[in-house]
Amino acid sequence: MLESPLGRLAAGVDRPWLTPDRITAAGLVLGLGSAGAAASQAWAAALVLWLLSRLADGLDGPLARRRQARTGEPDAGAGAGGFFDITADFTVYGSTVVGVAVGTAGVGDGPWLPFLLVLLAYYLNGAAFLAFSSIAERSGRRLDDGRSLSFIGGLAEGTETILVHALWLLLPEQAWRIALVWAVIVLLSAVQRMWAGYRSLG
Repeated sequence: MLESPLGRLAAGVDRPWLTPDRITAAGLVLGLGSAGAAASQAWAAALVLWLLSRLADGLDGPLARRRQARTGEPDAGAGAGGFFDITADFTVYGSTVVGVAVGTAGVGDGPWLPFLLVLLAYYLNGAAFLAFSSIAERSGRRLDDGRSLSFIGGLAEGTETILVHALWLLLPEQAWRIALVWAVIVLLSAVQRMWAGYRSLG
């Protein structure tokens, strides 16, 4: 859904000095800033930083693929870029969950348990698709969709995650309730990915 507009935006910012890794780094810094702002209950700032962070995360891949298509040769640094991207994503997702949990603890005494469940669900999802990617690569069953990792689709993916985290920042008083529902959805997505990965590799 967002591939076409992100591709056009990547074309607009394609400058020699702006590398995909620099965009990834900017997304990481912005995401950590969002987590810090949320922990400080600066909700508007946290929301702006979060959305900018996710915009950067959406741009680094299209820019890398655009440059690879232009040269017609494999990018020697693609593996390193993909590794940096996924570790930055995990860092941002985890830190923003913690930031919102800390910030909402003082807003109507919001409980921590739903956010802990979200972290557990993120952990299981990450384990499922990273393990699948590694084993699929070794067994020659890689899912090649242009990304560095073989990614099994699920109920909860990037767009849904962006929206839910944004809702937390827009509605901090309701964030723990939203987190509880989100944790169930992401846990179901984790089970779906585990089953799909097992069947695909079986």
